[in-house]
Amino acid sequence: MLVLTRKLKEAIQIGDDIEITVLAIQGDQVKLGINAPKHIEIHRKEIYLAIQVENSAASHASKSSLERLNEQLKHWKGGKQS
Repeated sequence: MLVLTRKLKEAIQIGDDIEITVLAIQGDQVKLGINAPKHIEIHRKEIYLAIQVENSAASHASKSSLERLNEQLKHWKGGKQS
């Protein structure tokens, strides 16, 4: 881990496209501003981890759920072709 010290209004540059600026310091809180391209997702760590858990759970569909979905699709396709 790289550890850097920055003062108010000072910034850190990551590559060519990402800049992190210290906007405010109040007690034990630091407010950061992040300039990055729109295609780069930026989340608080706890939100990022929650998204990862949800994505993992969604990717583990049960076999019975997939079989039910397959039957529904067959029924739907059968009704559309009639």
